[in-house]
Amino acid sequence: MSSAASASAAGGAGEEGAAAAAQPQQEGPVVTCKGMNGLDKVVLREVRGSSAEVYLYGGHVTSWKDEHGEELLFVSNKAIFKPPKAIRGGIPICFPQFSNFGNLDPHGFARNRTWSVENDPPPFPVPTSNKAYVDLILTHTEEDLKIWPHSYEFRLRVALGPGGDLMLTSRIRNTNADGKPFSFTFAYHTYFSISDISEVRVEGLETLDYLDNLQERNRYTEQGDAIVFESELDRIYLGTPSKIAIIDHEKKRTFVVRKGGLPDAVVWNPWDKKAKAMSDFGDDEYKRMVCVEAAAIEKPITLKPGEEWTGKLELSAVPSSYYSGQLDPDRVLQDSSVPEDSIS
Repeated sequence: MSSAASASAAGGAGEEGAAAAAQPQQEGPVVTCKGMNGLDKVVLREVRGSSAEVYLYGGHVTSWKDEHGEELLFVSNKAIFKPPKAIRGGIPICFPQFSNFGNLDPHGFARNRTWSVENDPPPFPVPTSNKAYVDLILTHTEEDLKIWPHSYEFRLRVALGPGGDLMLTSRIRNTNADGKPFSFTFAYHTYFSISDISEVRVEGLETLDYLDNLQERNRYTEQGDAIVFESELDRIYLGTPSKIAIIDHEKKRTFVVRKGGLPDAVVWNPWDKKAKAMSDFGDDEYKRMVCVEAAAIEKPITLKPGEEWTGKLELSAVPSSYYSGQLDPDRVLQDSSVPEDSIS
């Protein structure tokens, strides 16, 4: 791999705790250091000033800042950076189960495991041109096999694009030696930082069917010309387009979510009552976040031994003046577009 990987593997020393979590001691496109409570993290920096932070615990992106240093992801002030609790906010990875769609604990176990930096991963179809990226890997443990009896390799690349876009690519391979296939559901549970939930609308999901998690997952059809928030909302939109927009009117900023291999999209805001019921979430923090999650839920992914699935997420933040209300139909995912049939 590139010098970026060797830099990420070499690592850096930082003091434990929140003070050291703010800034690592070294500069460069990829730096490892200590984050909250002494947990290992990787800091990515793009030459124009954007940055991202990834904790090895959970393979969890906890920060994505633009070239001006403004934070674009939401992490709760009450987030508990201490295993085995998952980190509240950022981009938790839900695997091998989304929510309670199965017998495992909600959202599976990938977000509660410590991942490793992988210095020489199998090559991508199109190499990452930028140096600000890191490759992580998660494999089964004996503990995992007791609750989910399958062998797998989960490779995650987190990269910053030249324009500050944040790109996550997941590659999941069935390594079962017994010849058995396995199935899973998946989501990038992305928490976006917003000005105020009352100022936000989500476009790109109009006229689509969704499962309403607040109505026993009954199926409905979206009637509005955009999704707006006036109370708790928790829906799984089905057969969604490859691009979704989150428009923040007060900030005059639009997040564009581009995805490949992930047909569904979850939209969630807990609102006040549920916010107060979560110990790792501030009572009023629901006003400053919205989750729009690229996912594969309704139809689980099934892999035979040796098969690999790819799920890709690309996040952009642009001034709303650049965004006309129409998602660019010609823009594809950077590096490589992931076809709907993303199993090889």
